[in-house]
Amino acid sequence: MVAAVETVRRVVLWVPDWPVVAAMADAGLGAEAPAAVLHGRGLVAVSAAARAAGVRRGSTRRVAQRVLPDLAILPFDEARDSRRFEAVAAAAEQVVAGVEISRPGLMIIPAGGAARFHGSEEALAEALVGAVAQDAGVECSVGAADGLLAAVLAARGADLVPPGASRDYLAPAAVDSITLAAMERAQRAEVERFASVLVRLGLHTLGDLAALPRPDLLSRFGPVGAWAHRLACGEDLAPPVLRRSEEDIAVEHVFEDPAERIEQLAAVAAVAAERLDQALLEAGVRCGRVRITARTERGEDLERVWRTDVGTRAGAFARHMTDRVRWQLEGWLSGRAGGPEPAPLTALGLVAEDVVPLGDEQAYLWGGTSGADARAHRSLERVQGLLGAEGVLAVAEQGGRSPRDRALLTPWGQEAPPARAIAHPWPGRIPDPPPATVPPAPRPALVLDAGGGLVTVSRRLAVSAPPTWVRLEADPDDERARAANRHPSSGHVGRVEGPVWDMPRPVESWAGPWPVAERWWAQDGSRRAYLQVALSDGDGGTTAVLLAFTQGHWELEGVYD
Repeated sequence: MVAAVETVRRVVLWVPDWPVVAAMADAGLGAEAPAAVLHGRGLVAVSAAARAAGVRRGSTRRVAQRVLPDLAILPFDEARDSRRFEAVAAAAEQVVAGVEISRPGLMIIPAGGAARFHGSEEALAEALVGAVAQDAGVECSVGAADGLLAAVLAARGADLVPPGASRDYLAPAAVDSITLAAMERAQRAEVERFASVLVRLGLHTLGDLAALPRPDLLSRFGPVGAWAHRLACGEDLAPPVLRRSEEDIAVEHVFEDPAERIEQLAAVAAVAAERLDQALLEAGVRCGRVRITARTERGEDLERVWRTDVGTRAGAFARHMTDRVRWQLEGWLSGRAGGPEPAPLTALGLVAEDVVPLGDEQAYLWGGTSGADARAHRSLERVQGLLGAEGVLAVAEQGGRSPRDRALLTPWGQEAPPARAIAHPWPGRIPDPPPATVPPAPRPALVLDAGGGLVTVSRRLAVSAPPTWVRLEADPDDERARAANRHPSSGHVGRVEGPVWDMPRPVESWAGPWPVAERWWAQDGSRRAYLQVALSDGDGGTTAVLLAFTQGHWELEGVYD
């Protein structure tokens, strides 16, 4: 039985549609203008006026402008969003101390002391909304609840959830609401894939998810399943021990001359983040928050807290914090309303807070914590340096019908939007589960009937004869395969030309065919018929393969576990 994690009462301040709010402010557009922010192939934020006209988040530029021709399409800029959000954080800090930025547009505030100071959570929420509207010039929503996800959903609905009622409050919410607890874009993409699987399994609400046994989710989905279940139950991700377990780790950089150029500060931010990353690795710890401090030429001390869900992997944490430090410095130097007066900086400091030894922290969904992870990432970086960016590839999922189409290969360490959306219906897609192994290119295969003749599939999907034997192309260096091809029964004597075939394997069972005709009107169109075949290994075991019949021959498309 898994013990529940102690929850913390939180107040969350949320600015709706913050990316488009910040982009409109930078572009000089009024609050009533229809606008949207485009990132990759889809819209990531839509203004209220555009949403009222029918523009929806996730739409492509063409679809959105067809609905609303006057729509202003603005570029995605995470640095701009963070820089502009400093004014909101400064306004909230006039009401309560200790605000913590989770991502641009969302900040977390400890509820206990602040609510007592203002008299109640209702009074605290009213004070925050008023201060942000007056000093930052934007509208926000405030909510409070036990647990992170419940507090975020409460903020979106401007609700104050009574203590102990978070699980009931979350139960009717859609299961994809779990993505709101992921604070990074890469994390959100992983949680969105997990939520889509739950929907296909018939789990549509957070209550459905919370009703499942946590050990079963952990065994089926790994850490993401346990993470999602904990949040759906209204619990927290923080360790139940609230005392400090390790001392904070700090690094500081003192400028020889006061710095005010963004280029200079960006370079220093990268150095400071790498030093902090190295200090965490050497100490064998990780942190949940980073406090960014700076001292100005006038003697002012500035500070802001950012939450981080990225573990102490070599490179990942440093890159993550470099961006946040640079954005924060740009926010301080921009002189936005409600923020400090811009002045050259004389010192920059980073303090890792919520520090715990590796292995003692609550299991996080993202960020490896072991030395092996760090060494693996360093090795990949070295190999990539030798072979180039395209020499080391990472695999992600995208939309498509065949297993090969559904694999998206990108250079390791880089993000690329999928060319085909997973959410599309993709009629004719090979049914799940997908093959565990997909060769880089289709391998030739032979599907034979009982008499040794080639099995074919007609345009009407009629199989010429039941498949009895399957021969796959073997490694050309495999002498056993060469010997089998030279055997008189194979019809080849002497030197083997063409593919080197493996030994024929009997078919135990088969299913299909499934037809897929793509781009039949174009020259690059293709027509295939897929067959799933279980082959005998000869020692009592079986191997399942996916075969495709196209242009009169068979190809191996994948091998199942």
